Amino acid sequence: MATQMHNSLVAVNPRAPYEIRQYPTVSPTGDEILIRVKWTASTPFDLHQADGGLFLEEPQRTGSAAAGVVVEVGSDVQHFKVGDRVFGYAHQQPDWKAHQEYATAPEWVFGKIPDKFTMEQAVTVPENFVTAFHTISNELGLPTPWPKPEGYVPPRADDRILIWGAASSVGQFAISILTFYGYRHLIATASPRHHAYLKQQGAEECFDYRSPTVVDDLLKKYQRGDGPAFSLIIDCIGSQAGSFGSVGLVSKIAQRGTAVAIMLPVILKHATDGEVPEYSMDAQDSAQWAEGTNVRGVRTHFYWQNELFKQKLQTEIMPQMLAAGHVVPNRYRVIEGRDLLDRATKALDLLRSGVSGEKLVWRVSEE
Repeated sequence: MATQMHNSLVAVNPRAPYEIRQYPTVSPTGDEILIRVKWTASTPFDLHQADGGLFLEEPQRTGSAAAGVVVEVGSDVQHFKVGDRVFGYAHQQPDWKAHQEYATAPEWVFGKIPDKFTMEQAVTVPENFVTAFHTISNELGLPTPWPKPEGYVPPRADDRILIWGAASSVGQFAISILTFYGYRHLIATASPRHHAYLKQQGAEECFDYRSPTVVDDLLKKYQRGDGPAFSLIIDCIGSQAGSFGSVGLVSKIAQRGTAVAIMLPVILKHATDGEVPEYSMDAQDSAQWAEGTNVRGVRTHFYWQNELFKQKLQTEIMPQMLAAGHVVPNRYRVIEGRDLLDRATKALDLLRSGVSGEKLVWRVSEE
């Protein structure tokens, strides 16, 4: 019997056009499930890989956020059955990747899509939901007990937490998750057009991160005594490049005793038509930090090292929080095109031009 094959999007070289190649469709064993991938969401990592060759091993299947339908299950699968609609963040192995018609991966990288949500909505959630949880727990050291105890008040509920670039997908989920766990003073920076929406999600106050006085405005309002204005900061942008590079501005706000989590890679130079981008995986060396500042780079790919997150973050926590309204899907734009390659290329071009406050989602399978 001939081996079943399927189409997959492939990055072959930095700054080279995507290609479509065929790979065997792998039947699941053990705790694996096979899904027909219907939808995906583009992410900044797609751009870093396509333009900058970040962690690229050519030719490489791409994509990490998937929504689809289970078509086969392994003998040890506990959470899913054939026909279930699922969504998840899966990245470690080529067979797990999202930008292909079929993906075979362990069940712990998926959750069931709650009935009231479409796949287009659901696929905006997994990657940055996981990133936000990982950042809060691993980089900032804040507890995220699950199930959350009734009446739970976190030990640092009254700390001021600055979320820089809060209109990003990571920023939106960070606000929602911190609000869920009872943090009361979440301060956001974003473009003014996003301020009202971020306050609906739980931000106490918003500032324009492009204002030339934003650093002074934040310090003037929140500096009290000798302690830091913000004990915790999440930089959702992680850019050193440009006049509004987030890392440089955050470094002027962070003080002794501040814990700073920066999304990696730090962007040293954005891509142009004629130049490749430059990145750094060293958050500490990305700026001049005040002595006593604790700077951490966020690498979501290692979230599974937390055993609770591996076993429950996507199979249980993510779908339950979504179903209960504790988190909501990102606003999104559907990218249309004649086929997988066309849609993926259009989405990548839009990422290059800059996207704010919405996810780019597109169909993978034609059916």
